[in-house]
Amino acid sequence: MKPEEQTLSGFTELLASSSPSPGGGGAAALSGALGAALASMVASLTVGKKKYAAFETRLREILPEAKLLYERSLLAIGEDEKCFLPLSRAYGVPKDDPARAAIMEDALHYACSAPLEVMKLASETIELHHELAEKGGDLVISDVGVGVQCARSALLGASLNIRINIGLMKDNQFASELKAETDSLLKKYTALADETYELVQKRLG
Repeated sequence: MKPEEQTLSGFTELLASSSPSPGGGGAAALSGALGAALASMVASLTVGKKKYAAFETRLREILPEAKLLYERSLLAIGEDEKCFLPLSRAYGVPKDDPARAAIMEDALHYACSAPLEVMKLASETIELHHELAEKGGDLVISDVGVGVQCARSALLGASLNIRINIGLMKDNQFASELKAETDSLLKKYTALADETYELVQKRLG
């Protein structure tokens, strides 16, 4: 069964086991999927309401955007496991094997691809919630707050999975460029997530 097709109880039971995968990367992707799902829910429960008629067109646009983010975030759970596998195998290569360094470096690069995607998806989800903090209905505004925090958690969690791999890389240029990209995403979107949460707090009174 694909990771994205597992039941929640099955996934969390495996997460709680001694298996190294799924781990934090899969949990971050799931958190991102929950954030995107809540964005979809908020938009779904706001469309058609007269009070928010001025936002109707945009709310209807948000629905497929949120659905795509939700689907891609779920797929990222499996991608994270797939990207971790070569690294797990690389650790098993004997240290005296002359090919070990190259194998390890390639595996470290590949292992960062899934969490970077999770960060980008979470960033887009945060942007949707920022809009919904204004355009979402009063009765679901608290769900915007929950959703943006889920996406924020995905952003931060995925960044840690990248950071731990960067620390082991020998390719300094690749590591530096990747760190700059993740730092940029973190700076921009943790700030936007915090701003969004504050907007929710204000609407709650």
